[in-house]
Amino acid sequence: MKPSNDSIAHRLNSIRAELPNEVQLIAVSKFHPADDLREAYSAGQRLFGENRVQEMVAKHEELAAELPELRWHFIGTLQTNKVKYIVPFVTMIQSVSSEKLLHEIERRAALVNRRIDILLEVHVAEEETKSGFSIREVQDMARRIFTQPENFAHIRLCGLMTMATNTDNQSQIRTEFHSVANAFQEIRLAFPAEDYFCELSMGMSHDYPIAIEERATLIRVGTKIFGERDYGQAL
Repeated sequence: MKPSNDSIAHRLNSIRAELPNEVQLIAVSKFHPADDLREAYSAGQRLFGENRVQEMVAKHEELAAELPELRWHFIGTLQTNKVKYIVPFVTMIQSVSSEKLLHEIERRAALVNRRIDILLEVHVAEEETKSGFSIREVQDMARRIFTQPENFAHIRLCGLMTMATNTDNQSQIRTEFHSVANAFQEIRLAFPAEDYFCELSMGMSHDYPIAIEERATLIRVGTKIFGERDYGQAL
């Protein structure tokens, strides 16, 4: 049966039709119930993003056996004391925003004998509430990770992530994405042997077309797939 025009499956298919082959879609399911994830999964979606540890853990526990190919990307602010709850199952932590957090992920991943894929978060937006490394800091951090592998045996640096300023000024958004894309490319050129450093996560429901034009390989879309968030689902 063809999905209705307001269904999650229809919205997913509409977005996928716009994406180049090299771009993957992260369906951001925060504050949406597990049934919405089931519908998206039935429509072929496998990568899901959450920004709250408690919510991700609860959904993982409910859905892991039922949806075995579901892969979790953590995309929100991550406190060091909550890393331990997600390292046993998370596929990627996109929002590694400090060296302290990086070392805690390494420590906790070692305890469960996993190697966790991560992205370093770059702060280029005007809002001070957004976190992350500066352009210079992220280049230095990547260099240290790649040149000191003995200190980072349980993480795999796969790329960079950023959020643009929340503005209608598309020129500003493009400039911010462009600066992170350039930093990403410089790191790739400096460390060509690290071929898994290949992901650039940029763009959300309101600005992902610009992100794709600026070389994003991962986009994080929630509202355009699931509709407005039901904050009553918050745990």
